[in-house]
Amino acid sequence: MILRQVRDSRADAETVRLIATEAFGARADRAATAPGAAENILHEARTRHLARTDPAGCWLAEEDGRAIGFALSMRREGVWILALFCVLPEFQGKGVGRLLLERAAAHGRACLRGMIGVSSDPAAARRYRRAGYTLHPAMRLTGAVDRAGLLDAGDLPVHPGNAGHRDLLDSIDRRLRGAAHGPDHELMLAHFDEVLIADTLAGSGYCYRSDGSVKLLAATSKRLAVRLLREALARVPEGTPARVELLTAEQEWAVDVGLEVGLTLENRGYLALRGMRPPAPYLPNGAFL
Repeated sequence: MILRQVRDSRADAETVRLIATEAFGARADRAATAPGAAENILHEARTRHLARTDPAGCWLAEEDGRAIGFALSMRREGVWILALFCVLPEFQGKGVGRLLLERAAAHGRACLRGMIGVSSDPAAARRYRRAGYTLHPAMRLTGAVDRAGLLDAGDLPVHPGNAGHRDLLDSIDRRLRGAAHGPDHELMLAHFDEVLIADTLAGSGYCYRSDGSVKLLAATSKRLAVRLLREALARVPEGTPARVELLTAEQEWAVDVGLEVGLTLENRGYLALRGMRPPAPYLPNGAFL
């Protein structure tokens, strides 16, 4: 077996996608629906983006010329983030994952803080706990939005943002999680439907949304966070199910908003953190945390 860095190429991005599809498809906690074209485009863009920004954190394992696993990670201002990690089912339990994680983690050796979105797979929870991460049980909100629960929108102004708000977004990131998303904002701005901005004398916040999903939300107060989440849910197209993921107990404000508009709450994996508490009010992105 050999380990090599993931290249910024369509071929490597497709290899990563196929491994992830097979590995996740074998998990009982994974929905059996096939990803759409937009999701596949984003998957390729994310892989190539990380191969460019963090080549030392992105690794592919090959055996006899066949790709069998990968780890994609990034380092952002003192925070190491594991974006995605998969090994083909027939090669799991044979040390492939351990070697991949060792290579990826070396990229974040100087980082005091770490973030990982973890599935409900018991093996994954054990792996990251043994690596020194605190596992914060996470929840997910899904379902049709009850528009009646959105009638009181609130008086704080929210408007669509753009690349001109990059400095504001990074400053909010640093305040909440101790590190900016930096170049990841460029990718999210290009591939998510919109970013909503709230910038008032009382504080600032932003929320990325795409179709029915809330992709990332960060705010300097719960009041702003609630306003942004309600606005994002109000913009979910009619007939499209809403989805809000990786809510920890620190995000009860988001749980309350979801329940007010008729969404269903369920347990869904963990937010694994090292050297930090869950940022709040904050709803992380599963890929960029």
